[in-house]
Amino acid sequence: MLLRYSFRLYPSVGQCVSLARAFGCARVVYNDALRARETARGKGMPFPKTGELSKTLITEAKKIPERVWLGEVSAVVLQQSLRDLDAAYRNFFDGLKGKRPRMGAPRYKSKRDTRQAVRFTANAHWKITAGGKLRLPKVGDVKVKWSRVLPSTPSTVTVVKDSAGRYFASFVVDTGPEEALPQVPGQVGIDLGLGHFAVLSDGTKIDSPRFLRRAEKRLKKAQRDLSRREKGSGNGDKARIKVARAHARVADARREFHHRLSTKLIRENQAVAVEDLAVKGLARTRLAKSVHDAGWSAFVGMLEYKAARYGRTFTRIGRFEPTSQVCSQCGVKGGPKPLHVRVWTCGACGAVLDRDINAAVNVAKAAGLAVTACRAHVRRAPVPAPRGEAGTHPTPQPSTAR
Repeated sequence: MLLRYSFRLYPSVGQCVSLARAFGCARVVYNDALRARETARGKGMPFPKTGELSKTLITEAKKIPERVWLGEVSAVVLQQSLRDLDAAYRNFFDGLKGKRPRMGAPRYKSKRDTRQAVRFTANAHWKITAGGKLRLPKVGDVKVKWSRVLPSTPSTVTVVKDSAGRYFASFVVDTGPEEALPQVPGQVGIDLGLGHFAVLSDGTKIDSPRFLRRAEKRLKKAQRDLSRREKGSGNGDKARIKVARAHARVADARREFHHRLSTKLIRENQAVAVEDLAVKGLARTRLAKSVHDAGWSAFVGMLEYKAARYGRTFTRIGRFEPTSQVCSQCGVKGGPKPLHVRVWTCGACGAVLDRDINAAVNVAKAAGLAVTACRAHVRRAPVPAPRGEAGTHPTPQPSTAR
């Protein structure tokens, strides 16, 4: 499977200028190609091919005084910008045909966009030097903070500048089946929530870190300072970067938590089951901030790709499965329950059930996993004996109940 590895870059002042020039040239070529295709569409003519656009907007444009500065960056960056436009049109038309979720039509890029990216392929002759730096054409040797070893040699590298002004090198590498982990007997169902981020079918409860809530005071102050600055001024840009960095810290902490937890669950269990949640619907309720703070979709996505990478089984059950209504002991459906009911007693078997643990066990059962009730905090409640079985007479006696 293909995986993406990102590493922090620390370019010098001159290299930042060169990268800014590459970002700008790639944006101009993208907008010129989009304008050419939209003009052709308005005239009822067929879309110009990528080869024609490359010849007109790159090769010939470098000879024009208004576009002569396109020659100051690597031609591969400009070619990849045209490939990005092709991908945007392809995704748009596939959405109209129902092959993928619908997307909007390609839009023009702005130089005020806070996120910029350029891509270098093998034709650009980039490489990782013996000293561990990333050598980019017409940029130089950029310092990289290597946090891990790449599993294979990548063919492309994407240089990204995010909203907080940080630079990253993103590599796409191909991993093989040699990364499969040895089999383990564990199987687990996961119930995701807000009070606890995840509750496992073995009774383990994982608290929700609530990164956004904890950083809310600092975020409010940074946002308030930004609102007091004049838009487009130098101080306004500094305040905007402070807000972006504050949000980046929250997002990084949340991502780190998701990675650690998903890796732990995948390593310790052979099969993992999780419920498919309607995140978009929940994000339109009064719980929207807490739902976005939890980041369920990102966590489930990590579980899915890590299970495929390490040879584990991942199952996603339907969102309409009544996991909170069915008793995990006898299977009797007790009906819907308000959210404030965290512990309930089954009317059929008398088991006292924790709502979240019971749902996690039902998630595992719905996925066909063999789970036990060990450490699941399930106990039997005292049930009154029927009158017909409470006596000591050897023969049944007539009931006197009214």
